Amino acid sequence: MKTILPIKLELGRILNGPMGSTSKDGMSGAFRIKTPRDIPISIISSGVDMEYGWEHVSVSLQHRTPTWDEMCFVKDLFWDPEETVVQYHPPRSEYVNHHPFCLHLWKPILEKMPFPPAVLVGPKSGSNT
Repeated sequence: MKTILPIKLELGRILNGPMGSTSKDGMSGAFRIKTPRDIPISIISSGVDMEYGWEHVSVSLQHRTPTWDEMCFVKDLFWDPEETVVQYHPPRSEYVNHHPFCLHLWKPILEKMPFPPAVLVGPKSGSNT
C-alpha cells in the first residue's frame, strides 16, 4: 500500500462521525470522492493492519456495485501499479454484508500474493502464443 495518501483522497476524507479520521491516520479512513466519470464513490480503508496482517479497502456506490474500471481506479489510488491485490469470493457461510453494493480489495502484508500464470488467461497483446 502506498505510504502517502493521494490529494484526491485527502480532500474527500470523512472528518466527523463514527468513520471520521484525520490526515495523521494516513491511508486509513473513510473517503467520499468522484470517479473519473464523475460518479460518487465511498471508500473505507483499514490501511496497513499489522494486527491482522492485511491491507483492505472497501468500495461502494449508493445504487449499484462498482465496475471493474471503478475498482481499478481505487486500486491505483491505494497501491502501486505493480502490486497485486485481490477480491475474494469466500464460502457463503463466511459472507459479511453490511452494504448491498460493496466490493473489497485485499493484500496480505507478510507474504507474497500468489497469482496464476498469465497464459492461463490468454495470450498477452502482441504475443503469438
